[in-house]
Amino acid sequence: MKHGHLAKMQSKLSSPVHYHLPLGDQTIDLKPLIGQSLKLQHNEGLINCTACGRKTKKSYSQGHCYPCMKRLARCDLCIVKPERCHYAQGSCREPQWGESFCLQDHIVYLANSSGLKIGITRQTQIPTRWIDQGASQALPIMRVTQRLHSGLVEVLFKEHIADKTDWRKMLKNERPEVNLIQRRDELLNLLAAPLQQLRDVLHDPITILDEAKLVDINYPVLEYPTKIKAHNFDKTPTVEGTLMGIKGQYLIFDTGVLNIRKFSGYHVTLSQSPTLL
Repeated sequence: MKHGHLAKMQSKLSSPVHYHLPLGDQTIDLKPLIGQSLKLQHNEGLINCTACGRKTKKSYSQGHCYPCMKRLARCDLCIVKPERCHYAQGSCREPQWGESFCLQDHIVYLANSSGLKIGITRQTQIPTRWIDQGASQALPIMRVTQRLHSGLVEVLFKEHIADKTDWRKMLKNERPEVNLIQRRDELLNLLAAPLQQLRDVLHDPITILDEAKLVDINYPVLEYPTKIKAHNFDKTPTVEGTLMGIKGQYLIFDTGVLNIRKFSGYHVTLSQSPTLL
């Protein structure tokens, strides 16, 4: 039996992906637990902010209390809409944090999780970002010099392909076969003129990564669900079932799925029968 505050699962690209679950000051290897019966109990409604540590009745922006959600730049809208970068507008809540987070190389990529999508991430977050999204394949297609520019490039692509993952299809492993290299070439040809215009305006080379390798990602899943039921600690404090696998930031049980990242900061007790923890 282990207990502590949940945090986003750590992952390592291997075949299949190797996951560890941070729980307080412990890190639990999840590989030997797949196929085992587990119980996660949210303890007395206890939630602590992942930023300041204070107790909070409700979690915002994946683990923050309300004051931190309103104060921290990492909780701002431009994190999910980088084309609206507050640092570039001079209204960043934390300019020093913005400099370190946003003013670094970002990668624009294609991925297939529930179908073809465009995405962006810091170069340092590859391949973690792809794994967190449950992508089965990913391909870097260009590099830019800051987050704002990656968002502006993404806007061009969003006119032609999706920028979001259908998490239910991802968890069911329902995805069409997509030739990412072929689609990259088609999209770059289609967007050649607007991309050049963006280069000229931004004074950013927007480097095409035509030598980048396609990355295949396999997940430790014994059986994918045919119907999706989402467990929610706010409604039901106990989650029990056989752990059938892990994909993205979800634990897949035979009784439903649990988004670990959503419940960051929740104090949970994890137990197993027979006890191997």
